[in-house]
Amino acid sequence: MDSTHTSSARITGIYRYPVKGLTPEPLPRAELKVGEALRSDRHYAIENGPSGFDPSAPKWLAKPHFLMLQRDEWLAPLRAHFDDDSHVLTLRRDGAMVAQGDLETEAGRAAIERYFTDRHAGQIKGPPKVLVSPGHSFSDVPRKVVSIINLASLRAIEDMVQAPVHPLRFRANLYVEGWPAWHEASLLDQTIAIGSARAKVVKRITRCAAVNVDPDTGARDLSVPNTLMQRFGNNECGIYAEIISDGGAAVGDTIAAEPHQVTPQVPYSLKTA
Repeated sequence: MDSTHTSSARITGIYRYPVKGLTPEPLPRAELKVGEALRSDRHYAIENGPSGFDPSAPKWLAKPHFLMLQRDEWLAPLRAHFDDDSHVLTLRRDGAMVAQGDLETEAGRAAIERYFTDRHAGQIKGPPKVLVSPGHSFSDVPRKVVSIINLASLRAIEDMVQAPVHPLRFRANLYVEGWPAWHEASLLDQTIAIGSARAKVVKRITRCAAVNVDPDTGARDLSVPNTLMQRFGNNECGIYAEIISDGGAAVGDTIAAEPHQVTPQVPYSLKTA
């Protein structure tokens, strides 16, 4: 594989998820800060029954403690919008507003909680509670990261499952075009430029059953992790990167490995009989 053709790609989409498990918001650009996630990304979560989370001493908790698409596919048709300045979350279903509240106030959080209590009581394990703690991220991993999906890898998955695969099934922050399928997996432990920021690739992303859920309808209509496991012996797709130098990134910007670090290798190999 010729590294001159695989070292860089182009950002085609930037997304954040202010409330874990709810719908994403597209961004034209994002400021990337050392050791931080995108602004407001996974800043809130909705507790699905008591989790023991203490906002005054926040600790990372695994996602089953919260509402999440892996288990709660009924969340998909619910459309969420969050305003950074007012901290107001607006929830809509079928175009109609169903709840709204300032997530930095007790009354605002209670308004959102009431919606889930009244509308989805039979689908939750216990009292829903909006959780927030300054500086804490309800990421799927303990560190604050930016997640990246290579669209060529998604096209390879489409060939495997013989069906269209909506990119938003993968709930990434950055979607990129220009790398060959699976090239991103070879970037583990390398430094990459994301627009004017720099980041270190710290982990490949292990996919869960959330990617089986259609992000528009909530239908659980694919079996992507099992397909990956059968083909490759793992269910990885995408990478996590930790920001190590401040900068900005916009749709259309380049994302590239530092040239001397590009390793021409095949990240995955097919299982043999």
